[in-house]
Order: sequence, then structure tokens, then C-alpha cells
Amino acid sequence: MITLSIAEKLLQLIDGEQLPASQARHTLIDELINEGIVLVRITGRTKSLLYIVDKTAIANWLFNRFQINDVSAYINTLKNDQATRTDLVLAGNDSKLQSKRTFKGFLVNSYLPIDASLNSKAITINPEPGTFQFIYDFEKLIPAADVVIVGIENAENFRWIEKQQHLFKGIKPLFISRYPQEQSRDVIKWLLTIPNNYLHFGDLDFAGINIYMQEYKKHLGIRASFYVPDNIEALLEKYGNKGLYDRQKLNDISTVEQGILDLIVLLHKYKKWLEQELLIGIVL
Repeated sequence: MITLSIAEKLLQLIDGEQLPASQARHTLIDELINEGIVLVRITGRTKSLLYIVDKTAIANWLFNRFQINDVSAYINTLKNDQATRTDLVLAGNDSKLQSKRTFKGFLVNSYLPIDASLNSKAITINPEPGTFQFIYDFEKLIPAADVVIVGIENAENFRWIEKQQHLFKGIKPLFISRYPQEQSRDVIKWLLTIPNNYLHFGDLDFAGINIYMQEYKKHLGIRASFYVPDNIEALLEKYGNKGLYDRQKLNDISTVEQGILDLIVLLHKYKKWLEQELLIGIVL
């Protein structure tokens, strides 16, 4: 759960205030900075301000991470000495955001025909290059049993999936986009209703691992896995970026996959991370 102090600071950011970074030191704030949701503006040699520009992004992060939809209600409940954990959950989910949301669904893409059913009718998902398909009635979308759902973090990779076919040999992938973030809740709801395996395809860094563990793995369990290229060490050595290594932190995770454990060792070894976009068209 989020403490009262941090919840109040998050509400200040949501309300458009800028906070001195020195007054908001916490691992949750660091995580939001790593994900690009909270931004940092340098104001002096040792001073900086925190702010946000995308309220939807932080709202979705709070929902996916803590199932909090209404920060104000959550804060008011925390201030009640008699509040129980159930009260906090109910307060966090009693949101005006839910009543205002009228557009549901998410984007899908594929470089080969994907058989599925939608509203009990057979369909084929196979968008033309340069176009995507938007699924509105996602609750009634059922992919064929042999389809692997591949979640993509970055827009460029979602656009150029045909240039990344060599990364997915041996599986029949249906690609879904993590963005726009307002739709990410629908993705999770949908994944929980179908039996298909899920493969997370994101940045190869601590932030990417955090996103996977907090937004997908905790919901899907053994059906979910994190994509790590077979040649990840060569890729890190040749194309790795040192820019954010010292600023990123890996959240505490009790159980992870062997591929993630191996990746963490290499990230520390080279002190680099790999942007997902670099995998477009790269073959080593």
C-alpha cells in the first residue's frame, strides 16, 4: 500500500503542482521517474523539481500497481484511524474516472493472419502494414489456442513488427500495445479471460522488468514470460546504452524467471541497458 505522505505528494503532482525532488524521496517516486511518468526539471546545481504532464499515465500506473483509482478518497480513508485494509481497497476503487471513461479496448497488430472469434463469429486479424486494428468488444475476443499474445511497450516496435519476425520464430504472435495507457487496464482484463500464453516484449532494463512484474506477471503467473534475446550479451556489449543505468532501480521481487535473472547479471556486468527500438531489424 502507499503511505499517506507519498499519496499526498502524488495528489499534489496530479493537481499540477511542482515538488522539490528533495521533499519526495521514495522508491515509488524513483519508479515513476524511471517510467517517464514523473518528470524532473533541473533548477540549480543541486536542486530539481518534479512534475507530470500526463494525468492519465499516472492514473493508470496507480490502478495497475495498487488498484487505486481515486487518490483523494484513498487519502481520506488513510486519515481515518479506524480504516481497514478493505476500506482502503474500496476507497481506491471508488473513482469518478471510471464513470467518465466511455472508450474501451486496445490496439492489435500482426505480420501473419491470426485466427480468432469475436462475438462468436470467426475473424482473421491481419492488418495491412502501416495500419493497426482496434478491438472494442475485447471481452468477446478469443484467439486460437496456439496464438501467443505479445505485449509491446514501445510504439516504434509495434509499428514495425514485420522487421522483427526473426525474434519470434516458432510461435504465432498476436501483438498488443501497452499504449495508450488508458487502454492497458482492458488488456489485463482480457488476458485474464483467455488461456493463451503471454510474452512481454519491452526495454531490456530494470524499468522494463518492473513493468512486466507489476503489471503482467503478478496477474498472469506462469502463463507470462519476459522476452530476452538469445544474443542479449552481444547486443548489450555492442548497442547498450549507459545513460540510465545509474538512475534505474530494480524493485524487490521474490520470484522471477531464469531469463530475467541472467539478464540482471548482464545489466550489472556491462552497466548498460538496451532500448527495445534497437531490436528493429538488428540480427547478430
